[in-house]
Parts: sequence; structure tokens; C-alpha cells
Amino acid sequence: MRASRLVSLLLLLQARGRMTAAELADALEVSVRTVYRDVESLGAAGVPVYAERGPAGGYRLLDGYRTRLTGLTAGEAEALFLAGVPGPAAELGLGSVLATAELKLRAALPADLADPGGRIRQRFHLDAPSWFREPEPTPHLAALATAVWEDRRVRVRYRRWQAPREVTRTLDPLGVVLKAGRWYLVAAASGQVRTYRVGAILELTVLDEPAERPDGFDLAGCWQEHAERYE
Repeated sequence: MRASRLVSLLLLLQARGRMTAAELADALEVSVRTVYRDVESLGAAGVPVYAERGPAGGYRLLDGYRTRLTGLTAGEAEALFLAGVPGPAAELGLGSVLATAELKLRAALPADLADPGGRIRQRFHLDAPSWFREPEPTPHLAALATAVWEDRRVRVRYRRWQAPREVTRTLDPLGVVLKAGRWYLVAAASGQVRTYRVGAILELTVLDEPAERPDGFDLAGCWQEHAERYE
């Protein structure tokens, strides 16, 4: 945990330049005293971090101490920042991962590509849900996403619109899709690829069995076919 915090502190200084101990403590959700200790540890490890005194002072890194990503154009860097969708990422259990990834990207990019001050976020906002619809609870979404990623079979108790209303199925999860604010699971069952609304899953058990993925399966293409049939 402390090693991760030290890396985050270093990346914060790379991305934002001078920061006070209070600002660092707020960003890292720790005490100011902890920030003092962490800065001392970075210095002992050879990181050129130093303090500037006075009302406009704070901690900063020696000029030029940064890791740079090469080969990115300005347009490509802007697209990466625009691609982050905090709401859906948080629903998948990846909110903190997305925030850390963006922080690392800001720290690693040259200054002219690092979106100073969150300029893109202040001008473009992606709002996935539809109008006039309450957010659908999806308590099993994060576990389901893990099963998809790890290719693990799942057993679900599912509520559907026809009788019997509640059924139990063993599924090979293939992917999750966010459509108009609702999450859907694309999975194989009894040799057929089907779609399930994640909000209708009542119980979920991730099994210690590998999921079978059809050869050449394409999630985007499969969903497009499903959407066209539905419409």
C-alpha cells in the first residue's frame, strides 16, 4: 500500500508540478504528516524532490525529472483523455484504476500533450444513460466483469419476462456491453450466444471452471447483429 502511495505521490508531482503538503494529503487521502514522511522516503531513494518555502511554496521535482511517452500526436493524446468514462468505469469496479491510469498518462506525457488543467474534461463530457430513466442497480456487474476478463464460467439466477419468471443458468461469459445506460451480458448457453440484462441477475456465482469461448468470436459484431434483430 505504501509503495503504491509513493508512486502516486511521485506521479502527482510530475503531472501537476508544485504542490503543497496539504494538497498532496488531500489527493492521496492521507495526513499531512504522512506526506512529510513519504517525501523524505522519496528523497532517500534518490528522487530529486525538494521543498520551496513561502506562501507560494510547496514540493516539486527537479526540472526535467520525468518519464516521457514518445510517438503520440496531440490528437492521439486528446483522444486518450476523452476516452475515459468515469461513471461506467466505476460501475465495473475500475474507477480508481481509471483515475490512476489517467494520472500516469498525464505524468508520462510531455507538457504540451498532458492536457494541463483538465482542458478536455472541461469542454467535453460523455453521459451514457438515457433521459427519463433511473439508474438500474447492477450489484453483480464487477464480479461479472472479472469473470469475463478471467474466462471463468458463471452460474446465475435470472429474472426474465416470461414464465417461469426466475431461472438458473450456467453461462460462458463472453463480454459486457453498455447500451443507453444499461449493462448487458453476452454469453454462450447450450451452444448458443445469448444476451442477458445484468440488472436482472438476482444471484451470481463465479465457478472454478474455464469458460469456453467460440473461435473467432467478435463482441462488437455480435452486439451489432443483436441490436439490428431487436430493432
